[in-house]
Amino acid sequence: MLIPFLVPFIIAMFLAINMGGSGTAPSFSAAYGANILKENLIPGLFGIAVLTGALVGGKETANTIGKGLLNPEMMSFTIVSIILLSVSLSLLTANLFGIPQSTSQATVLAVVAPAVYFDSLNTAKLLYEILPTWFIMPVASFIISYLIGKYLYKPIRKRGYTMSKKINDSYVLKGLIIVMSLYVAFSIGTNNVANAVGPIASLSFNILDLPQNNYVHVLILATLIVAPCFGIGSSIFGQKLLKNTGKEIVLFGKIEAVIIAFISATLLLTASLIKGIPTSLVQLNVTAIIGIGVAKLGFKNIFRKTEVNKFFIMWVIAPAIAFFLSLLLTYLADRFNLLNI
Repeated sequence: MLIPFLVPFIIAMFLAINMGGSGTAPSFSAAYGANILKENLIPGLFGIAVLTGALVGGKETANTIGKGLLNPEMMSFTIVSIILLSVSLSLLTANLFGIPQSTSQATVLAVVAPAVYFDSLNTAKLLYEILPTWFIMPVASFIISYLIGKYLYKPIRKRGYTMSKKINDSYVLKGLIIVMSLYVAFSIGTNNVANAVGPIASLSFNILDLPQNNYVHVLILATLIVAPCFGIGSSIFGQKLLKNTGKEIVLFGKIEAVIIAFISATLLLTASLIKGIPTSLVQLNVTAIIGIGVAKLGFKNIFRKTEVNKFFIMWVIAPAIAFFLSLLLTYLADRFNLLNI
């Protein structure tokens, strides 16, 4: 049993490495874009904050991924491996293009595929909780950041406060930006670690035939194995993704960095703690950046002068890859009688 049991764990660690690369950008692009943190410090800080968030607040989202969409009894070695491998390959594609991707959306669609194939999808959870959150949260992020940018940030900027060397060089402001970056990474821990941990926990629970009250302990153990891989992924893929979001979308001011980090992290943390909804921090972060950018440059300029269009295209492609690959592999596993492994 041990060897096949290790296979999904290894794939989950590979997935966590890819998620770490994708998650670095929304966490630390603000601090990196404002030239506060050096690249070599970011992976370690990111990994610690993600692990803390996963242990403190990751339970509800892990339950959604592991038990909320597909009957947890169907989480076999084969199905869990298919789900995790499909997400990993879709995210690897996005990382190689240097575009931060929604790990949550890719994971949900990879779980939905076998659920659809076996006609066991929890449609109420998907249609009435998860999908509305995916649409509402990015729109809210854009609107909030745009309104703050237009009616709070711009008046402050006109008075010269944002251009003040004394304020921008203040250790208090720099420290606040670092705290906000860690806050974003903490929020990722409460949400995105569950993408790998949820299926692994359900698999472990099924195979080991544990009492129901031990499920939390399985979640914690899986988290301790998977979460540190986020830091590894950050060190491998983080640099290119940081440059795409931190330098190429809009030139950050330090006050803007705080606004962007606070809005995106708070919205993600809300989704994690209240309903356990897997949500894209990448999209929340980028839409907050766009909101600030539109307030400064206008709608036409933000789309004409930046890489935003390329982001939107990959946001559609990568989750679609996860869904169709998971569906194909599930069909092949069923055809060759591998589902019960």
